[in-house]
Amino acid sequence: MDDQDILGRIKALVEEEHDLRSAGDDSARGGANAARLQRLEQNLDQCWDLLRQRRARSEFGDDPDKAAPRPISQVEGYLPRK
Repeated sequence: MDDQDILGRIKALVEEEHDLRSAGDDSARGGANAARLQRLEQNLDQCWDLLRQRRARSEFGDDPDKAAPRPISQVEGYLPRK
């Protein structure tokens, strides 16, 4: 998977996220939509992390194809810098 593939995946996930958010939250779909939105956000974070890994490897002369998706639990566990 190259950078363009990852960017395409990000675009598709963002479009799906926007569709879900614009559909509203009726009682019949509310729980399913909320769960799907959470998974979309996690997948987006994972894709962005992979893209940053690839770009960092390229910047420092390493093979970007050696970058691998990190587990969602790891990506979601990052703490912001203070």
